[in-house]
Amino acid sequence: MQMYSAKDIVCLLDQKIESVVRHLLPNGKRKGREWCAGSVNGEAGDSLKICLQGDKVGSWADFAATTPQSGDLLNLWCLCRNKTIAEAILEVRQWLGIPSPTFEPQRRSQSVPPEIKNEAPLRLNSSVGRYLINERKLTLETLHKFHIKEIQNEIVFPYYIEDKLTLIKYLQINRPNGKKIIRVSPNSQHCLFGWQAVPKDARSLVLVEGEIDAMSLHQYELDLAILSVPFGGGTGAKHQWLEHEFDRISAFDEIYLCLDNDAEGQAATHELIERLGRYRCRIVQLPRKDANECLQAGMSTEDIRKCFENARPLDPDELKRASTYVAQVIQEFYPLDDHSVGYSLPWEKVSGKINFRPSELSLWTGYNGHGKSQVLGQAILHFIKQGSKVCIASLELKPKRLLFRLTRQASGLRNPSEEYIRVIHQWYDKQLWIFDLVGTTKTTRLLEVFQYARQRYGIDVFVIDSLMKCGIGEEDYTAQKLFIDQLCDFKNMHDCHIHLVAHPRKGQDENKLPGKLDMKGSGTITDLADNCFCVFRNKLKEDEISKLGGRVDPSESILEKFDCLFACSKQRNGEWEGKIALWFNPDSFQYLENRHHKPIQIVPYSNKT
Repeated sequence: MQMYSAKDIVCLLDQKIESVVRHLLPNGKRKGREWCAGSVNGEAGDSLKICLQGDKVGSWADFAATTPQSGDLLNLWCLCRNKTIAEAILEVRQWLGIPSPTFEPQRRSQSVPPEIKNEAPLRLNSSVGRYLINERKLTLETLHKFHIKEIQNEIVFPYYIEDKLTLIKYLQINRPNGKKIIRVSPNSQHCLFGWQAVPKDARSLVLVEGEIDAMSLHQYELDLAILSVPFGGGTGAKHQWLEHEFDRISAFDEIYLCLDNDAEGQAATHELIERLGRYRCRIVQLPRKDANECLQAGMSTEDIRKCFENARPLDPDELKRASTYVAQVIQEFYPLDDHSVGYSLPWEKVSGKINFRPSELSLWTGYNGHGKSQVLGQAILHFIKQGSKVCIASLELKPKRLLFRLTRQASGLRNPSEEYIRVIHQWYDKQLWIFDLVGTTKTTRLLEVFQYARQRYGIDVFVIDSLMKCGIGEEDYTAQKLFIDQLCDFKNMHDCHIHLVAHPRKGQDENKLPGKLDMKGSGTITDLADNCFCVFRNKLKEDEISKLGGRVDPSESILEKFDCLFACSKQRNGEWEGKIALWFNPDSFQYLENRHHKPIQIVPYSNKT
C-alpha cells in the first residue's frame, strides 16, 4: 500500500480543489479564478484568497492576518482545522477515502509510560545548568522549550509524543575515563527526541545523533523540525524507534540526515537512507563534528543555513544528469589530441577510421594459423608507442615466445643484435606487462590480476589470447555470457580497453573470410563487443606460389595479391566498416600496406657510438 508524504497529499488536494475549499471554508465564495473568504477561521470576506486554476492552483494568502500567511492546501487544512501536518494528513486521507496502511506489529512486552519523580527543574547555578549553558552554549530559553530537567549530576531528557511523556533519558555530566554514562526509563517506547519543539507546519525534518545537538540546531532558528535519534548511530536494534515513528515521519517531504561524521554515524546514515526513502533524504555536512561543536565555535546561523542549502541528495551512483557529460561530448566532437579518443592502428588506410577508445571491448577473430595474434601484436606495439600501458595474457604462448615475436616486430629485423634487444626491453619496461600463465586459467583470477594491474600501474589496455583458454567450455553459452558481461563491467568500471581473441566456427571453406556471425560459441560475444575485427590469410596466393616449387619466380600478378585482409565488421562508436589489404614481411613479422614498403623500427635504435 502506498505511503503518502505531505507533497503527495498536496497533489491530491489540488486535483479536488473546488471540493476542498467548500469543505474547509463553506462561507466563502468563488470570484473569478479565486475562492475568497474572510480568514482561516471560515467567515465570509475577501481577505483570504485561494487560486483555483492555472500553475498556482491551490496556493493561497491571508492578507488580513496580523502576520500575512500563505501556503498550499495542506497548510490551509492545518490552520482551518487546527491540526499538525501529521494529523492533517490522516484526516485528509479519511476525507479522500484513502485507506491507511495497517501492519501486524512485532510482539513486544507492553511499554510502560515513565513518570517524573525526583527530577527538578533546571537551575542556572547547578552543575548541570552551568554545564549546559556555559560549556555547551545552550540558552535557558532553549532548555525550557525542550523541558530539560536535572537530578543530581544527571541531565534529564524527556521524550514526548503528542504531549505525552514516552521515554526519559538520563546523562551524567561527568565522564569517567571519557565514557558516557546513560540510563533510560525501563520498558519505555523508543521514539525521537524533540517533538515538543517541532513547529506544527514543519514539512522538512532534520535527524541528529544527540539531544544536545538537536537543541543546538534548534537554537539556530532554521524553521525545520529537528529531532534526535534516541541511542546514537550504528545499525540494527538502535533504530527500533523507526517502527513507532514511521507514520509521523512519513508526513515530511524531505529529511536531512545530520549525523556524526564517524563510523557509527555513517552506518546509521546508510541504514536510514534505505528505510526512510532515498528520494527524500539529504546529507548535511557540517564544518565541525556535530551541531553543538559548531555552536561552541561561534558559527553563525548563516554558516549553518548554507550547510543545509548545500545538502546533497542521495542519487544512486548510476543516476547522473545528462549535463554532467557535456565536456566529454564536446571532446567527442572536437578531440584535443589522439589520446583523447584512444589509440590508432599502424596503417594509414585506416587512419582516423578506427580508434580504440577507453571503456571498449574489441573482439579479434580469424581461422587458426591466419595470424590474428600476430597482427594484434603489431597493433599493440603501436599502442605502446602512442603512450598506452598494456598487459597481455597470452595463454597459448610462453612469455619468451611471445616476446620473441613482439621484439622482431618492434625491431623490424629478423635478428636484431643483443644490444638492440636490450634497448627494446627497456622500452617495454614501463609500458608492457605479461600475465605469466600458459594453459587454461580461471576467469576470476584473470580479472583479479587485471584489476591489480589497472589500479597499481595504470594499465589501460588488456589483451586476452584466447577465449578458449579461459576455462570455459565451447558449448557452455551461459558461462561465456557471464564472462563477457564481466569483461564489459570491468572495462566500463576501469575506463580501459580490452582486446579478446576468439576463434570462428570451422567452416567448409577456409578460403572464405569469416564474419562476426561465424564466431564460435554464444552470440553474446559479438553482441556485447564494441568492435569486431577479423584477420584473414590469403592461402590461395600461398598455394599458387607453392605450386611453382621455387623453380620459377612468382609473377607480378601473383605478388600483387594481398597476403592478408584486415576486416572491421563492427565498430559501435565509429562510422567505418570494411577491409584493407596487407602484405606480410616474414623477416620482421610486420604487416605492411604495400608489398614494396619496408619494415620500420617501431623502437628507434642506432649502434653508432
